[in-house]
Amino acid sequence: MYSVTKRIDFCYGHRLLDYDGVCKHPHGHNAVAEIEIRTDALDVRNMVMDFRDIKQLMKGWIDRELDHRMILRHDDPLVAPLRALGEPIHILDSNPTVERIARLLFEVARELGLSVVRVTVWETPTSCATYTGD
Repeated sequence: MYSVTKRIDFCYGHRLLDYDGVCKHPHGHNAVAEIEIRTDALDVRNMVMDFRDIKQLMKGWIDRELDHRMILRHDDPLVAPLRALGEPIHILDSNPTVERIARLLFEVARELGLSVVRVTVWETPTSCATYTGD
């Protein structure tokens, strides 16, 4: 079994509803996502997948959808005023925890045709969440 992991940096803001702690307030993170791709056999170039291809697909999506955006739950009262101001937001059906963001990136990688087996998102240099799918 072979695997490669591509790291992608991005910035986002969020807050957690129904949460009793400082993360209930809007705040931001400098995140690092690790996308692990796995295969049984290498391609004709002796690669799992070219890092450039992973970057082009995943960083392209992250840059369009998450980077420098507020990631909010669909019923967050901030959604309407931020939309009215034309601010960039990304809406989730659940609280935008780092766990949920890791799962989102995993699902996007699968939709983009990547053989992803793990996505880890580092919310801070000392705190991360991982999603591995089924």
